[in-house]
Amino acid sequence: MHRQNNNRGRKCRMNPDEKEDRECAPPQAESSPAGGSDREHDETQAENPEASRMKRAAAKHLIERYYHQLTEGCGDGGCSNVGCASSPGFLRTDNNAAAVRSLELYKAGAPLCDPHPSKKGTTSAHVESSALAAAAAAAGGVRGGAEACGNSRVNHREGGHFVREDFKDVSFLTEDKVYEILALCAAKDDYSPLIRVIGRVFSSAEGLVASFRRTTPPTKEELKSLQGKDEDKDEDEKEVEDQMEEDPPASSSLSHVAGGEGGGGGPTGADEQPWADEVSVDAEAVRRVYARLLSNERVEAAFLNALVYLSPNVECDLTYHNVYSRDPHYLNLFVIVMENSNLHSPEYLEIALPQFCKAMSKLPLAALAKLARLWSRQGAASLRRMLETFQQLITYKVISHEFGGRNLVNDDEAVVGATRCLKILYYADVLGGEVDTGHNEEPDDEPVPESSELTLHELLGEERRNKKGPRVDPLETELGVRASDCRRPLVPFEEFVNEPLNEVLEMDKDYTFFKVETENKFSFMTCPFILNAVTKNLGLYYDNRIRMYSERRITVLYSLVQGQQLNPYLRLKVRRDHIIDDALVRLEMIAMENPADLKKQLYVEFEGEQGVDEGGVSKEFFQLVVEEIFNVDIGMFTYDETTKLFWFNPSSLENEGQYTLIGIVLGLAIYNNCILDVHFPMVVYRKLMGKKGTLRDLADSNPVLFQSLTELLSYEGSVEEDMMITFQISQTDLFGNPLMHDLRENGDQIPVTNDNRKEFVAQYADYVLNRTVEKQFKAFRRGFHMVTNESPLKYLFRPEEIELLICGSRNLDFLALEETTEYDGGYNRDSRIIKEFWETLHSFGDDQKRLFLQFTTGTDRAPVGGLGKLKMIIAKNGPDTERLPTSHTCFNVLLLPEYGTVEKLRERLLKAITYAKGFGML
Repeated sequence: MHRQNNNRGRKCRMNPDEKEDRECAPPQAESSPAGGSDREHDETQAENPEASRMKRAAAKHLIERYYHQLTEGCGDGGCSNVGCASSPGFLRTDNNAAAVRSLELYKAGAPLCDPHPSKKGTTSAHVESSALAAAAAAAGGVRGGAEACGNSRVNHREGGHFVREDFKDVSFLTEDKVYEILALCAAKDDYSPLIRVIGRVFSSAEGLVASFRRTTPPTKEELKSLQGKDEDKDEDEKEVEDQMEEDPPASSSLSHVAGGEGGGGGPTGADEQPWADEVSVDAEAVRRVYARLLSNERVEAAFLNALVYLSPNVECDLTYHNVYSRDPHYLNLFVIVMENSNLHSPEYLEIALPQFCKAMSKLPLAALAKLARLWSRQGAASLRRMLETFQQLITYKVISHEFGGRNLVNDDEAVVGATRCLKILYYADVLGGEVDTGHNEEPDDEPVPESSELTLHELLGEERRNKKGPRVDPLETELGVRASDCRRPLVPFEEFVNEPLNEVLEMDKDYTFFKVETENKFSFMTCPFILNAVTKNLGLYYDNRIRMYSERRITVLYSLVQGQQLNPYLRLKVRRDHIIDDALVRLEMIAMENPADLKKQLYVEFEGEQGVDEGGVSKEFFQLVVEEIFNVDIGMFTYDETTKLFWFNPSSLENEGQYTLIGIVLGLAIYNNCILDVHFPMVVYRKLMGKKGTLRDLADSNPVLFQSLTELLSYEGSVEEDMMITFQISQTDLFGNPLMHDLRENGDQIPVTNDNRKEFVAQYADYVLNRTVEKQFKAFRRGFHMVTNESPLKYLFRPEEIELLICGSRNLDFLALEETTEYDGGYNRDSRIIKEFWETLHSFGDDQKRLFLQFTTGTDRAPVGGLGKLKMIIAKNGPDTERLPTSHTCFNVLLLPEYGTVEKLRERLLKAITYAKGFGML
């Protein structure tokens, strides 16, 4: 049964091997004048230009006969040939579909009918369909090899008429060919030939892949940047050099099936070079062509319609035919389409762009990596244009649909496809920025100990997930770069966040898809760059809570099997006056005996107090521990009065175990969703993510030293004569005594010169940020990883977001808090006491506002996303009275009596927040 239309016809094609065999076989019904069944004879004839020309002419003639057989028939009403229009039951199609079918019949060697006497001599000498001409040219490209383009560019006549002006023989485009057609159309004020050529080439994967090829070889730098991390890199480079020195072999059928007439400098000529970068398209030429053509509305419509037709076929090619492995030049297609600066326009957003995004997401991993490398070199403006295109599609789909619990945004193919395409741009953004793939922290000498309950977990079928470590994105591995390697991206990471998407995302379901890892359910947590910190924090919260529940369930089963006492929580009973001794000793015992207990839900009890820990007691516990640990009198950390930041004390008398316990405390705070008032420079969070400190990290941790070293680097005079410094530096110990250290062996004998000053600066920064605190930081990091080693923390968050996660937001917007506060017990937004309360609170100074937050929520920091994300409740606590306001810090509830005057309200509230200490039962 023949195909119904050209678009659907592409969906059912033979496998690549079968297709290649049939394309190389001669037609069975009628032999070519220059053809034969002998393969060696064919190859010999292919070397003869005259024989090649005759073969193409014969192939063209056969295809025309198949075409007329499909459109007009042989004239015999009882014809039994199913490929003949005269056959009973034959379903007629339009001319374009018939042209495609005629090419397939030719390749398959289908039988041809002899024309009925009534039909002889009536077949048209003129080709009726432009698609038929393209099919004939394609057959010529397959049969004729690399000479097809050069030998068929002469102006020829058919039926006494020139067909050159209709450009039906153009099956791929070059910049010169586009301008030639454009000039002819402009002269006649008729752009229909150009529109037909664009429609034909841009709707054909083969034609588009062959179009706009480079005419000069890429530079060595371009070749190296696109080769990636292949283990056989040296062999690849040698093959590339060999290929560029000798004539190239025949390319795959997909890149040369359009090798008929295409204008000057066509890619199928003998001079073509199969360059190793596999992205041989001339992007600059494509941009110039788009700039000339997109100003014409009719021409723009041709691009739109062609993309609608092209995308399903490309998706089919990539999904079922493994086309990229056979023809790496297939990547040209995506480069050409993405250079269209009008892709963000409303006409594309409905159908064309969603289909194309879906097709692009089917590219194999190696192709995605090569696209990322290519786009990383095109600059911030080009990257931002493509980024805005995908973001606009996502936003358009989100606001034009009602997503919710039953209609998940995860199921929208357009949003998912655009998000996957954004991932390519995200890594291009990383690669194109200032990247430091070196300076990585060495892994811990000892692995984080496994739980002693592991055997029981296996017995119960509860073997731990992600035991091999947190998830790593495959594209990140392929490119050999992480987001934390990027100091400054081409485009700020914040521009990749899509707020409308974050608002409709059902994070509980998305987290489920993230953990299950099924192919038919997409999770946006696999593309964390598109999520804001609030959404990612919610995903981390779900992960932590589910792990807590899992530990609780395992503990119950463990107690039943072993008969031990049930202990489903991480219980800490501490004395308020000895909080460090009690807490750290208990945590040290747990870390040594069974580190898995650290992943249980924390439950804190202050000795002699009645408070029940539903979250608020834990908040105060962490606050008190942090205040004690960072007390400079203890000597574990130093404090810089200029930057207001703490740093590890390299001369501390405390042992490594104490720093390990501090790392555990920070990990527990994240795990239990508590905010800490810690003040570390950003380099600490970068080091926790696996990056060593460098000169740039001194900018916020030690700005005076940073300024001195940068001035040394930029000094224009003689460093050796003017500054007289050596590779020996001076530091002070805990007691203020000077200590000398050689950055190099015999450093006091090595002067710093203009030639070696970069080495001196790098060694100095490494010494201050890494080597002097190596023992302390390794112990600190080990404790942190004891709690977070199975968490998706490193996968979801960048270093600056880790700081926000631990410390919360420093911006206290009480107007946002007022907007989101709820009321209970008879109060509402319009109550007199509520209006007076907010007037009073807004009149407080910053320190008093922080005291209020500490009193009401258990911490003086805003959560991730600001105070607007804090769900505070103000409830009525009786009529006017002398009692002070009280609070439930576990639930952020303020119990406020209905005081008679605003003066009394202010006096009672200030006394409550100033002298609040301890917990009791109300």
